[in-house]
Amino acid sequence: MRSSRWQAQGNVYLVAEEPLSEELVREEVGDADGILEVRSRGDDWLEIVIWNPDGSSAEMSGNGTRIAACWLAAQTGASEVVVRVGPREVRALMLEDGSVEQDLGPVSVGEPEQVEGILFTPVDVGNPHAVVEGDPAELDWVAPVLATHPRFPNGTNVQVARRVNGSSIEARVWERGVGETSASGSSAVAVVAALGGGGADVSFPGGTIHVDLVAGRAKLIGNAHPVDAPTPLS
Repeated sequence: MRSSRWQAQGNVYLVAEEPLSEELVREEVGDADGILEVRSRGDDWLEIVIWNPDGSSAEMSGNGTRIAACWLAAQTGASEVVVRVGPREVRALMLEDGSVEQDLGPVSVGEPEQVEGILFTPVDVGNPHAVVEGDPAELDWVAPVLATHPRFPNGTNVQVARRVNGSSIEARVWERGVGETSASGSSAVAVVAALGGGGADVSFPGGTIHVDLVAGRAKLIGNAHPVDAPTPLS
């Protein structure tokens, strides 16, 4: 079995077209943040399963779906790609400057809550998020508390973020089933939604992603690139 290795803001995913299992994912993921299994595809659409390194699956990934769209567009020349993940569809438009604009769909923001003395805002971007407003350095102790707290029976992604100015946010993210990652597209949407909405550039250690929230829907602009030649998986 073979895969292609891609990255988006430092997030690395392998893209594979052969069937995967929990065991195979754990064996073959290596140092990547996950594997994108392509279940079916056409010239301008594909259906994927997003696998985490621990063998669990994710409902959504902004960076992962962008990688999948770019992977297909590189082969077919499509200028717009629809990526299906479970019941959700992400539309990705290839822009002239090489970046990609994605419509991630509806975003739901809950009322602020507190557990174990930690104040957070729950956000649903097709996957669960718990956003803490504060110094991103606090992720080191906040994430282990929230990520597996009984409040989230299926676990949650955790972000600690603060607004630098009206159009700029800095953040760190702990992804469910992965741990801390360099960046996350759906997390970028979650922190903008939790910190007041509108549009903003979200800076992660791995790079910056632009988010626009319009009428309860999220648009995401970022990039994705192949890392190297196809990598054989045993």
